[in-house]
Amino acid sequence: MAAAKQTITSASGQKKSVPVVTVESFYRLHGEKLHMKLEGAQVGFHRKIREPTINRPGLALAGFFSYFAEKRVQVLGAAENTYLKSLPPKVRVERFRGLCGQKIPCLVVSRGAHLDADLLAVAAEENIAVFRTPMITMKFINSATIALEFDFSPTVTEFGSMVDILGVGVLIRGASGIGKSECVLGLIERGYSLVADDVTRITSLESRELMATAPELTRNHMEVRGIGIINVANIFGIGAIRIEKRLDLVVTLKDWQELEEVDRIGLDQEFYEVLGIQVPHVIIPVRPGRDIARLIEVAAMDQKLKGLGRNGALEFNTKLLQLMEQKGE
Repeated sequence: MAAAKQTITSASGQKKSVPVVTVESFYRLHGEKLHMKLEGAQVGFHRKIREPTINRPGLALAGFFSYFAEKRVQVLGAAENTYLKSLPPKVRVERFRGLCGQKIPCLVVSRGAHLDADLLAVAAEENIAVFRTPMITMKFINSATIALEFDFSPTVTEFGSMVDILGVGVLIRGASGIGKSECVLGLIERGYSLVADDVTRITSLESRELMATAPELTRNHMEVRGIGIINVANIFGIGAIRIEKRLDLVVTLKDWQELEEVDRIGLDQEFYEVLGIQVPHVIIPVRPGRDIARLIEVAAMDQKLKGLGRNGALEFNTKLLQLMEQKGE
């Protein structure tokens, strides 16, 4: 499951999702993994978390609010709790009210500590949800930051099928009816794994790599013209399914007649841009009699070799130039 997202369509036609992370979605998606329990009243679940990181409000509790990170989840660790308990009751409530008045998303109390009833009452008045976790403060901060980073990652929807071929994540694109599903079936029969059919959701992780998965509704399923919807896991076994995979290669299938010229050497590497990241791109001409599934398999193998520093086209070109130089001497 993912956090709620708003979908917008870019000028290029790609449907890009803008993350909207609320306290409710954060608790629902990650509460169990982070061992979070609601402490006090169920309020403020509609509040938005606007930055994918965590803040410890030690200075804020001391009354210093310059550069206060109010957009982040606030964590009260052992140091903050000890400081609060050292204050006179009236001052403690005033300082805590000042923190809750900053429109923070929510509060998490770590190490299994409990807030006093007077502080919980202040949080309830200000509509601030308070959670408790037995986790050590730094461990909670690290785990929660990783979870929020994923929730805040931009996502785009690509119309194409995604397959894992020998560890290479391949997105297969093409016009409707070009034969994408038949190619995917052929690859699954060869022992490879389906990630998504027809619609693939791609998420950018730290603008460094792209992770692809299927929408929850269509996961494990394929649409095959003439047969209908099939459950891939039931027919081919659970090994034929992969929940998510890094995107390494984009293959576009095009009708032979639509191509003005076909690259027969492969010296010039083409790229396909997804969420600002350049992904190696191969265009495969489609016409009757060609084993497209086999060609996609070879393209994935070739991309894997390129990742290991072996480029067949460059090696051939180097040998050809050396031979020409020898004959020219």
